[in-house]
Amino acid sequence: MPRKPTAAQARSRPPASPWGRAPDREAQREAKRDAVLSTAAQLFNERGFHATSLDDIAARLHVSKPTLYYYVKNKDDIVIQCVRRGLQMMLDGIEATRSAGGSAIDQLMSCMNIYAHIVTMDFGMCVIRMNDDELPAASRKEVRRLKAGIDNEFRRLVTLGVADGSLAPCDPKMTAFLIAGALGWIGQWYRPGQTYSPDEIARQFIATLRDGILRKPGGRQPPVARGPAAGAPSRRSPRPR
Repeated sequence: MPRKPTAAQARSRPPASPWGRAPDREAQREAKRDAVLSTAAQLFNERGFHATSLDDIAARLHVSKPTLYYYVKNKDDIVIQCVRRGLQMMLDGIEATRSAGGSAIDQLMSCMNIYAHIVTMDFGMCVIRMNDDELPAASRKEVRRLKAGIDNEFRRLVTLGVADGSLAPCDPKMTAFLIAGALGWIGQWYRPGQTYSPDEIARQFIATLRDGILRKPGGRQPPVARGPAAGAPSRRSPRPR
């Protein structure tokens, strides 16, 4: 009996090609555009933007290179769409948290959790691994505007948390940079199928950001997510490149 693929294998597997299907024309075109972008994002993350060609994308999709031009203009168009999708996923998740309400600290923890998970996904990794200067000049302004929206939301929640006493006094700007920098770095070294799952990574990072690394005298230490024992790194552990 065939084995069911693991969650990690399913996440890293290229999207199913929609070229063999026959839904209505507009839906089919959109499905094919999504397949191009998803496949391109995977390749950009695996090889880097400059080392990935349109031929590589077409080969992985089992289509000809000219076929891609029905759905995208060029490689620059592909990368900006990938980055835009990743940023929009983050903004949509943050907005959903804001709409749900709750205390500032609860919203901040939810936003951190959303951000940590999205940077382990293909489009989210593109946001983290793609330097703004590598993007087409006309697109940099839009990307920076979207990133500023995420930064501003973290600053807003930190400011509210300090005001209501749930957070220690701090500089909201610097704290927002710390949060986004720490969580964003996950997207640099994360690889599907390694020791820690996205859930475990998110829990450990957020717990450390929330509680710090110093043992509280006489205090109860926060629980640590499952994984290798401290001081015993695994050969399969994710680590910075």
